[in-house]
Amino acid sequence: MFFMGTYTPKLDEKGRLFLPAKFRDRLAEGLVVTQGQENCLVVWPTDVFMEEARRAQSTPMTVRGARDYARVLFAGADEGSLDKQGRIGIPAPLREYAALERDVVVIGVMDRIEIWDPARWREYSAGAQAKFAELDEQPAPPSTT
Repeated sequence: MFFMGTYTPKLDEKGRLFLPAKFRDRLAEGLVVTQGQENCLVVWPTDVFMEEARRAQSTPMTVRGARDYARVLFAGADEGSLDKQGRIGIPAPLREYAALERDVVVIGVMDRIEIWDPARWREYSAGAQAKFAELDEQPAPPSTT
């Protein structure tokens, strides 16, 4: 099952977020919330996070980028689960990292969910959509054989 779609739930006063109902079954076995790129948060099903952790672990620690990635990925990570109402708790340091207040944007991105501050999402999305509109892959030249 892929996560897909864009949603606009709200954080409650305790930093809890209702995830879209169609995402909940995939997260029933557990989840990890951590820092994402472009200052969003990433919610991974636990099994997918473990795959990502194995990829990070397989990269030599003599590579600076690998060390940096592992540090950010794990230092900001918080293991959790859905409560009975389908909410996840987002710790204060992660809310601060992503500049999350009450309004948020939740997007499905294949094997993960991203949580964005609405203004950051609008800015990022506008730039990404402009690049997407300009994608133009050149066809392979005809074979001469």
